[in-house]
Amino acid sequence: MSAWPGKYVIGLTGNIATGKSVVRKMLEHLGAYGIDADALGHRAMAKDAPGYQGVLKTFGKWILGPDEQIDRTKLARVVFSDPQALSELEAIIHPLVRQAVDILVRRAPQKVVVIEAIKLLESPLRASCDTLWVTYAPTEIQMARLMQKRGMDETTARQRVTAQGSQDEKISAANVVVRNEGSFEDTWRQVNAAWKQLFPSEETGVFRPVTPAAKGALTVEKARPRQAAEIAELITRLSKGQRRLTSEDIMAAFGEKAFIFLKMDNRPVGLAGWQVENLVARTDDVYVEPDIVLDKAMKIMLDEVENSSRDLQCEVSLLFLPSALSQNKEDVWRSLGYEPRIIQSLGVRAWQEAAQDTLASDEVMYFKQLRKDRVLRPV
Repeated sequence: MSAWPGKYVIGLTGNIATGKSVVRKMLEHLGAYGIDADALGHRAMAKDAPGYQGVLKTFGKWILGPDEQIDRTKLARVVFSDPQALSELEAIIHPLVRQAVDILVRRAPQKVVVIEAIKLLESPLRASCDTLWVTYAPTEIQMARLMQKRGMDETTARQRVTAQGSQDEKISAANVVVRNEGSFEDTWRQVNAAWKQLFPSEETGVFRPVTPAAKGALTVEKARPRQAAEIAELITRLSKGQRRLTSEDIMAAFGEKAFIFLKMDNRPVGLAGWQVENLVARTDDVYVEPDIVLDKAMKIMLDEVENSSRDLQCEVSLLFLPSALSQNKEDVWRSLGYEPRIIQSLGVRAWQEAAQDTLASDEVMYFKQLRKDRVLRPV
C-alpha cells in the first residue's frame, strides 16, 4: 500500500535507454503526476543544493567545472567504473531524493503519482509503491539510443548498459512490463491498456470544468495523442509549410511534451506545445493564425500552461519564441509577466540546463517565475 494516504503510486523503473521517461510522460497524459527521481538526484548535487558539499568532500574538488558546479561527466567516469564509489554517491544523494519525492507527492493534487527511478527496486521507495512497472528494450536498441540521442561512443554506451545488470531481474519483479522496442503507437497502446486495467472508469488527474464559450470567443482544449494527425496538419498550415509534420512525428513528440489547441467556434486557430521536466515548464511550439489578436491568444494559452505547470509544482515557466513572434512584441510578453533572459542570468542550474536543452540559435527566451519556494534548497 502507498505510503501516502489518498494516493496511488506507480513505481516506474527499467535499465538505461529503455524508455522510462517516455512511459512516464504517457502516464502524465492519462492524468498521473510524474516525478523523475533521477533528475532530482542531479538537482541534489547542484551548487545551491544540500548534497553539494557531501559530494565534494567524498570525491574531491577535481570534479568541479569552471563554474564551480559538479561536472557530472567527470563524476560519472568514476562511479560507473567503481561500484564502491557509486555506493558512496548514492548514500549522499538518495536520502535527499526521498525527502524531495515525499514533498512532491504530498503537494500533488493528482490522485495517481508515477515515480521514475533507475534504482527503484534497490531503494526504500519501492515499499512506497502500489504497483511496479518496468520498461524493456533489447540491448542493441539501448546502445543505439545512447549513441544517437546522447552522443556516446560505442565503448561508453556499452559500459552504461552493462553496468546495470540483467533486465530479467527487474522484469521478474514487475506488475506491468512495457516493451518499448517498436513504434510510439505500440508503446502508447500498452500504457493505455495497463492504465485502463488499473482505473477502468475513474478520472484520476486534475481537470478544470469547461464552460460553453460565446460565439467568436477564444478557448483552449488539451490535445490528446489520438489527435496527432490534426496537430500535424495545424503546425504544417500555420508554419506555412516550413515544418511539415506527420502524425508519427507528433506521436513521438507526445513522448516528451503536451499540446493545447487554441480554438474559436470549435475550430483550431492556434497551438502551444510545452513540457515539464525537473520542475521547469518549457513552451517551445507556439502557433497562432495571423488574424487572431496575439496578446489575447497568448494570454489564454499561457494561462492554461501556467495553471497546469503549477499543478505540476513547477518553479518557473520558460518561453522560447522565434524572431517573428518576439521582434517588436516585447510589450506583449511583458504584459503577460515574461521578461527576456539569457541562459547565464537564470542562476539555478536546473533552470539553465532546461534552457540549454531547448533554446535554438534563432530564438529568444522569456522567463517567468511561478513560485519562490524550491524543493531542494540549501540546508
